[in-house]
Amino acid sequence: MPAEVKKYTRAQIEELELAPGAQKENLQGWIPAVSTESERRDALEKAFSYRGDVTMILKSGARIEGYIFDRTTGTTLANSFVQFFTADSEERKKVSYDDIAGLEFSGKDCAAGKHWEDWVKKYNAKKAAGEKNIANEPEALD
Repeated sequence: MPAEVKKYTRAQIEELELAPGAQKENLQGWIPAVSTESERRDALEKAFSYRGDVTMILKSGARIEGYIFDRTTGTTLANSFVQFFTADSEERKKVSYDDIAGLEFSGKDCAAGKHWEDWVKKYNAKKAAGEKNIANEPEALD
């Protein structure tokens, strides 16, 4: 016998759709301490989740600004890596955690100020005004 399918009222569906959003940490402009292994791992984990460019200062003195899209966390800093793109190339690049002497969250956080609650307010205002086929279009990034 098939499992019973639970039916929801329209009010219950509306309530489920309007669940509160999560608050993101504002990292834009942050220059974290990375002198210990723990600090470096924590900062690079946040850099991976950041929605903007990060400047990596290498031990060689080179500065690389790019968007970190992936990371591999190994047992040591030497076998842990971040993968990134730079603005002037579509080539995927990789650098070891061990080669990174500093980080700066230098790029604009493309999702800053774009909170779920703001979207819900706009949606509810349109709905209260009687609009049909409501859709909030994304704003241009610049």
